[in-house]
Amino acid sequence: MIQIFESIKQIIRLLLLLISTSTIISCSDDNKKTADEYPGTIVDLGTHKLMTYNELKNSKYLVVFESGHGNDHTSWLSTGKSSEILTISNAINSDVLLYDRAGYGKSEFNTEPRNINKLTAELEKVIDNFSNGRKVILVGHSLGGMIIRDYAIKNPHKVGGLLFVDASHEKYNHLTQDQVNNFYNSYKKTYGENSGIAQETLQLINDFNYMTTLPDLPNVPVIAITSMKIDADHNAADRQLWFESKESLKSGVTDFTQITTVKSGHFIQLEEPDLVLNTIKLLLSKASLLNP
Repeated sequence: MIQIFESIKQIIRLLLLLISTSTIISCSDDNKKTADEYPGTIVDLGTHKLMTYNELKNSKYLVVFESGHGNDHTSWLSTGKSSEILTISNAINSDVLLYDRAGYGKSEFNTEPRNINKLTAELEKVIDNFSNGRKVILVGHSLGGMIIRDYAIKNPHKVGGLLFVDASHEKYNHLTQDQVNNFYNSYKKTYGENSGIAQETLQLINDFNYMTTLPDLPNVPVIAITSMKIDADHNAADRQLWFESKESLKSGVTDFTQITTVKSGHFIQLEEPDLVLNTIKLLLSKASLLNP
């Protein structure tokens, strides 16, 4: 299974596990108020509205989480409870912002091409609603890693640091048109043609080609957390290619670190949440040293 689509298989497994232990609300209960639901804030983009979730205490940096392909903001919540946003904010002692891209969660769909350029433009609008001129620390999982790369290159003056959590990369991810067509038809049938996962799937080949044209990242602190876990879908050689794709992110970056783990698969933030939170804290400290 290609890494970017491993997210779908693993999130289903995790959801089934969480549901069985009564730690998550079923997707079918999305509109019901519960004690664990955290209030969202709508951002109107004109063509469609996105649902955002934030905890703001006027900290020096705003930490922004960008989810992977096929995932809404709950892919960052290891407990499956929206109230975990408070826990995340307290753990890293910083303001946090999560959101659902178009066609996911409670965000409206958008039928314009859902390519990286479009996703980055919408991320920028979301950030501008909450940053109040502050620099941001961007945390991107899987496809989200490509989105935050594009944002950082286009907005270097707005970025204090970058964390890539098992992020997709054009040096590793290679899809054929037949694969994309098969994935799209499956997602269209299951989730609808306007779903985020279906619309984003249509653009994946163009997205990976686009990423090859990007220059180096801005010279800010960059950390990548990478799964090196061997399993039925990934042997040692495959994991080495995955590792090397993240190593290429250090070009032009003075402060780059890659952290590997064999304890987690693709969803490191769910399987090892403390590793991700502690790394965000490290990144915040690095950014603060550069901008006292």
